[in-house]
Amino acid sequence: MNKFLSIATLAALAVASPLTAQETEQPEFPSPNAIVEAAPASDWVKIAPSDLLVMDLAPDAEGNARRVVIQLMPEPFSQGWIRNIRKLAAAHWWDGTSINRVQDNYVVQWGDAGYDNPESGKTEQKALPEGLETVPESAYTQQITSRDPADTIIWDSGSYGVDNYSDMSLFEKGWPLASQIGVDTRLRAHWPVHCYGAVGVGRNYSPDTGSGAELYTVIGHAPRHLDRNIAVVGRIIEGMEYLSSLPRGKGQLGFYEDASKRVPISSIRLACELPTADQPRFEYLDTEAETFAKYADARANRRDPFFIVPAGGADICNIPVPVRRVSAE
Repeated sequence: MNKFLSIATLAALAVASPLTAQETEQPEFPSPNAIVEAAPASDWVKIAPSDLLVMDLAPDAEGNARRVVIQLMPEPFSQGWIRNIRKLAAAHWWDGTSINRVQDNYVVQWGDAGYDNPESGKTEQKALPEGLETVPESAYTQQITSRDPADTIIWDSGSYGVDNYSDMSLFEKGWPLASQIGVDTRLRAHWPVHCYGAVGVGRNYSPDTGSGAELYTVIGHAPRHLDRNIAVVGRIIEGMEYLSSLPRGKGQLGFYEDASKRVPISSIRLACELPTADQPRFEYLDTEAETFAKYADARANRRDPFFIVPAGGADICNIPVPVRRVSAE
C-alpha cells in the first residue's frame, strides 16, 4: 500500500510542479578523457625514474629528436628479465644498435641486427654484459593469493566482458593482467598481457626465454596469443609515434633487408641515470581509485554525445591506463 501511495504522491507532485526542460534532459555522461581530467591529484601515482627506460633514437631526416620512454613492470612480474634490462642499460649495451624489424599490425623490434638467423632472436655479434640471468619459463606467470574481488577492478564475464584468453582479467598497480584460477580458488596464476604498446622480450625457441637484449613493442591489434609465451617487461608511455610510423620491413617477419632502413639507437638509459634536468617524470592513474572505476565504465559503455549504442563491454586492452607527464618538483 505504501508503495502505491508513494508513486501516487510523486505523480501528484509532478503535476503540481512541472519540471523545466533542463530538468527533463538526460543527465550528461562525461567522456573517459573528461573523467581523467577531473581526477584529483590524490588519484595519481608517481612513477619512479628508476622504473623508466629512455630510448633516444638518431634524429629524423629533418633533424628532429626522437625519444621513446618505457615504463618497466613492477614486482613481482618479469623481474628476472627486468634485472637484465637494467644491467644492459647500465652497460650502455644498446648504444649503436638499431630498430631492425617493423612488422605491420604486429611489432617493432630493436637490438643487435647481427643475426645468423633473424628468427632466432639471438644476438650473434655484440657481446652481452656478464652476469645476465637465465630466466625460467615459469616466470611468465606469478602465483598470487587472490584478493577480495571487491578490492580489485576486474574484467570478467560477471562485469564488463569475457576475456577469451583467461579466466578473468584485472588491473593491479596500474597494469592490465590476466588470471587463471587454480585448484585452490584462493590461488591464481597472474600474468601481464600483450596490449598495444606493451614491451616484450625477443627469444629463440623454447626453452630459451631471451635475455632482454632483444626487445619489441606491439604496434597492432593486441596479440594476446603471446601471453605466457613471451615475457612482457613494460609499456611505451611516450614517443610511440616514433616507432609505429616507421616504414614496414620487407623481409621475413618484417625485418629490414636493406640495412640503411634500420633506425640507429643513440642510447638507452634508465631515467635515474640521466641529468636531473633531463629526467622525464610521469604519473599513472591509480587503478584502485574511484576515478579509474568511472573511467573504465565509461570506456566500456560510451554514453557521451558522439555514441549512439553503448557497447556494454570492453576488452581489457581497450581500457588503457592513463599516464601523464608532469613537471619536475
